[in-house]
Amino acid sequence: MRSVKALTGNAAAAYGVMLCRPEVIPNYPITPQTIIIEQIADFINDGELDADFIPADSEHSAMSMAIGASATGVRTFTTTASQGLALMHEMLYVPPQVRLPILLVNVNRSLGAGSGIWVEYNDSMAERDSGWMQAYAEDSQEVLDMVIQAYRIAEDPRVVLPFMLCLDGFILSHTVERVEVPDQEEVDSFLPKFKPLNRLDPKDPMSINIAVSPAHSMEMRYQLDRQMANARPVISEVDDLFAKAFGRRYGGLIDTYRMEDAETALITIGTATSTARVAVDELRSEGKKVGLIKLRFMRPFPHEEIRKAVKNVKALGVFDRSISVNGFGPVFTEVRNSLYGSGIPITDHIAGIGGRDLKVATFKEMFSVLDQSASGKKVRDCTWHGLRGEM
Repeated sequence: MRSVKALTGNAAAAYGVMLCRPEVIPNYPITPQTIIIEQIADFINDGELDADFIPADSEHSAMSMAIGASATGVRTFTTTASQGLALMHEMLYVPPQVRLPILLVNVNRSLGAGSGIWVEYNDSMAERDSGWMQAYAEDSQEVLDMVIQAYRIAEDPRVVLPFMLCLDGFILSHTVERVEVPDQEEVDSFLPKFKPLNRLDPKDPMSINIAVSPAHSMEMRYQLDRQMANARPVISEVDDLFAKAFGRRYGGLIDTYRMEDAETALITIGTATSTARVAVDELRSEGKKVGLIKLRFMRPFPHEEIRKAVKNVKALGVFDRSISVNGFGPVFTEVRNSLYGSGIPITDHIAGIGGRDLKVATFKEMFSVLDQSASGKKVRDCTWHGLRGEM
């Protein structure tokens, strides 16, 4: 029977993992994800989840263990954040190329010198070219639901790629919300048992992740690129099936809000979407035809879906919570690539770095820039919002 609980985003992730029955869970703790693994450890200790929990000596080791476990044909989970994800970097390139559908939950926080423990996306955006599917959650319900969807997508024979689910540090990971927790039988019915594409078996020896000569390496990268493209229809299909089974739909690769007659629109990602949605409603009440596009997946990137959603707008803004130094935000770069040749004015809007507050007024300010852009006025290609002092 379904239950309703008050859960943080971290706890929601843990409940989702428990319901998906992974068999091996290696981990190394790091704020702000540690509560996920603590909750899962409680599930294992209390007999609610039958899994091997392996305390690793680093995040690099945790991912290495996940790779080894997944290669033997068992469902695998791990989680990390920021510096931990960076320490995994070397090993992150292994699962996509050898087709291991590991689920990794990354709780976003800032990275490097001068870093804090609050949200920005420089940690996960830096790994967007590693070959992992990558999705960003808006609220705790979406976190739990996307854990379940992630395994269904990643393990689909048409995909078989690892999945990175990202959630905002503290803003989501530590905030308590109402979450509907599905029944175990419902999840078992929705999520088939893992059937590996290949598996390591002493009775049938094989090698994986071996050194490859130039005669084969380029074709391997090409196949991985095509495999990521194959995930697009599967993501939409799984979202439809999830809606039928559980009554909640997320839109697949993107979700749109009040875009039917929008003249200007903003693309957002993560928890910022909830605040931006309020700004859209308030501006609509003032007679302004504004709309919102929630970017759910960074990989595979929804080029076609974005082109379709914005075909009638006069100006488009892109919200970024990370920065490619000496360039633009990574989401903006992808969107501009999607709309190359469209003639639609596109501007980048960087805000919320290091957990800086994002207010309704912040997004109204972004829409103000879009109004000017739509009317033909010259505006900055990239605007930083919420800076302190004169910049």
